[in-house]
Amino acid sequence: MSAATPPAQRRLIGALLALLLLAQVDQPYPEIALLQHIPTMLLIVAAPWLLRRWPLSTASVACIALFMALHTLGGRYAYSNVPYDDWARAITGSSLSDAFGWTRNHYDRLVHFAFGALSVIPVAEIARRWGGFGPRGATLTVLGWVLAISCLYEIFEWLLTIVAAGETADRYNGQQGDIWDAQKDMALATLGAILVLAIPRRDRREYA
Repeated sequence: MSAATPPAQRRLIGALLALLLLAQVDQPYPEIALLQHIPTMLLIVAAPWLLRRWPLSTASVACIALFMALHTLGGRYAYSNVPYDDWARAITGSSLSDAFGWTRNHYDRLVHFAFGALSVIPVAEIARRWGGFGPRGATLTVLGWVLAISCLYEIFEWLLTIVAAGETADRYNGQQGDIWDAQKDMALATLGAILVLAIPRRDRREYA
């Protein structure tokens, strides 16, 4: 890793790498593990060059690393099978699904919401630093980014269901029988970005 990368950012990337490696131990869904974890692997490999060429604040790198960590955890369990109910039951004696009346695994919803929320600081910083945008332009860039990437990802999932074997596609897609899954995912990502953008800050230039 480049010496120019701040130590805090090197630690964040190292922690993400450690999590990625741990996620492969006794991998429960090896048939889709590569599909799930390729983006994280590529980002870790490219991070030193990217941060040297386009340096970001530690806050931005932390947002990206946290999102990829959430994705890595979801990828280990094919998203639809993240055992958060088992974890909650072990800690509190009851499950989240029982408490809220859920009939599906909602971890994917959390990650889509987090994508929008955690995109705000890095995307706004990039828009300001290299795009020359002001606060309003940075805000519009964030919303455009979240909407566009969410849409493209849902299109990718649809195309995967066409070209991949049925079981593999179903496990990767994680629709869980909800015909409005794509629309809900995009809406949650947008909501996450809007809520963070709406947070009052002393210095709005920090992210928009």
